[in-house]
Amino acid sequence: MADSKMARLARREFLWGSGAAMVQLGPAHQAERLVQGWMREQKIPGAAVAVWRRGARVWSGVYGESDVENRVAVSAATKFRIGSLSKLLTAAAAARLYEQGRLDLDAPVERYVPRFPDKGHPITARLLLGHLAGIRHYGRDEYLNRRRYENVADTVAIFEDSPLLHEPGTKYAYSSYGFNLLGAVLEGASGGSFLTCVRQQVLDPIGMRSTMADEHDRIIVNRGRYYSLANGEVTNSPDTDLSDRWPSGGFLSTAEDLALFGSAHLAGNFLKPRMREMMFTSQRTASGTETGVGLGWRIGVVEGKKVFDHGGDAVGGRAFLLLRPDEEMVVAWVSNLTFSRIGEKEVMAIAQCFEMG
Repeated sequence: MADSKMARLARREFLWGSGAAMVQLGPAHQAERLVQGWMREQKIPGAAVAVWRRGARVWSGVYGESDVENRVAVSAATKFRIGSLSKLLTAAAAARLYEQGRLDLDAPVERYVPRFPDKGHPITARLLLGHLAGIRHYGRDEYLNRRRYENVADTVAIFEDSPLLHEPGTKYAYSSYGFNLLGAVLEGASGGSFLTCVRQQVLDPIGMRSTMADEHDRIIVNRGRYYSLANGEVTNSPDTDLSDRWPSGGFLSTAEDLALFGSAHLAGNFLKPRMREMMFTSQRTASGTETGVGLGWRIGVVEGKKVFDHGGDAVGGRAFLLLRPDEEMVVAWVSNLTFSRIGEKEVMAIAQCFEMG
């Protein structure tokens, strides 16, 4: 029986960190049952989860298949599409440039993106980070993209002539194109490409070696495949090139890299304390109403616990990252099914399995 249990744990590729002595098998089995239940109910082909606490791994697990047709199992190295969690990478790069004095969060975007037309009201990086700028979101016919964009600045042409939804600062309106514009701002502020900026300001300093842009034509080792549901059955997702949305939804990552990213935001030298406070403080509309969003991150309280989090949907992917700052806990989820229903409630339930650790 013991040998069978150890073999099963090995097949699930449970990864235990230095805190393993404090974590009993019970919480791990509870988390595993939750994950397997959601995957079964929603027909999610593959997923990976990581739980970190106080800067160290507590538990992680991998489940299902990254390539259904060829029966390739998910591993800790499998790279999934993370959708709008890409916005948090962009926000982190903006925060670092701000700390270095290279980006003014309150300057008009035209300072960094001269091509962007005057909208009659100033739009700033801070407003873009809080979805307060009035830039529109994707249209119904824009979610799938076949065109290859060579740089983020060129993607601004998709929406630059669209009218604003409202006067900047007056209302909250979630906008991926707003983060595309922010990516172009970072190119202007850094003097290089957006992807180079994110690598130099975020990925390399944190050590996120398995996170990168989902470049359509590049060979990327351990990139999983993408799936959707059609008439209740798993199918291959439609083909799409994410170069039109790298700052807002175009990255690949692993659960471990995302947990490392979250942990870097809770402690350490990645961001200074003043910057962390700014990032995790809700912005307000011009009328003083809190939006529940700081600099990219969603700020809230769930079941009496302070949380910072964000979800990400992509064609063939769903990801979620949740931070519980008071417990210094991070939970990351990645999976390979379009619009699977894994959100704050589910990821919070995983965190609760390890509350007593």
